[in-house]
Amino acid sequence: MNSSVGLSHRNQDFAPPHFKDMVWIPGGTFLMGSDQHYPEEAPAHRVRVNSFWMDCYTITNREFERFVAETGYVTLAERPADPAQYPGAKPELLAPSSAIFKKPAQRVDIRNPYNWWVYVGGANWRHPRGPASSIKKLLDHPVVHVAFQDAEAYANWAGKELPTEAEWEFAARGGLDGASFVWGDELAPGGKHLANTWQGEFPYENRNEDGYEWTAPVGSFPANGFGLYDMAGNVWQWTTDWYQEHSRIDSPCCTIENPRGGERDASYDPNNPDVQIPRKVTKGGSYLCAPNYCQRYRPAARMSQPIDTSTGHLGMRCIVRNVDP
Repeated sequence: MNSSVGLSHRNQDFAPPHFKDMVWIPGGTFLMGSDQHYPEEAPAHRVRVNSFWMDCYTITNREFERFVAETGYVTLAERPADPAQYPGAKPELLAPSSAIFKKPAQRVDIRNPYNWWVYVGGANWRHPRGPASSIKKLLDHPVVHVAFQDAEAYANWAGKELPTEAEWEFAARGGLDGASFVWGDELAPGGKHLANTWQGEFPYENRNEDGYEWTAPVGSFPANGFGLYDMAGNVWQWTTDWYQEHSRIDSPCCTIENPRGGERDASYDPNNPDVQIPRKVTKGGSYLCAPNYCQRYRPAARMSQPIDTSTGHLGMRCIVRNVDP
């Protein structure tokens, strides 16, 4: 058995009550990013992170429901948007809403995500697939439609924090430094799917070979080497880092200690200069990632996400720093 696996599970067994369903991630050095896949992942570079606790699972609807019941918190998707922040936006897009995947009936141009993403009024964490849906039978599924502010509010309430990109990626690798996936180098070893992703030609053909068309209950697939579930697929996960290209990192030739991402004002989308909404890094991919589109169910993969954005495939998990086991 990998010694790090044994350590994480022993520390879960003896964790203080505050850290229920958390595992201890022993700090270390690893190769962050990749030179073999998407440009924003390169260059691969050495990084060291300190030890921390991390949630075994992404935050569920059950857990988020408890948070809302105790605090009365209202998510961004449940509030009308400020028109001053979105000059020229259509009024219907300023109403409480969130983005939901809508499967097209035939092959479409995958260069245009609006061919499958639609803003739906009344879509939010309580109604993840539209206003007529509910979480009644999805309490153990990951909460979705949470913007960065919502994720941070939950973490603060829970006495935790969101991970940095480096912490998240180190934990996702589970001790397999340099591997393509959180379980190794083969997407489906022996034909077995080890994460909730898309099988078929995205976005119109989903063969559901992994058993799930939408989100799966947390923990439905095997844990990685640190005892963490769903570090690939199911839902994207927020990190606390402002987005920047790896190519802009200072001194990528040397080991970087506990990096904290880029600068807020430098994280704006250069392709949309009229809307200056800063972006955070999200990690892990989702049930919509497919071999022909968005192969981001890998630990090195990363995506920029505006902090005001919520979607039906974006969730979160938390960490605790500076508390030894």
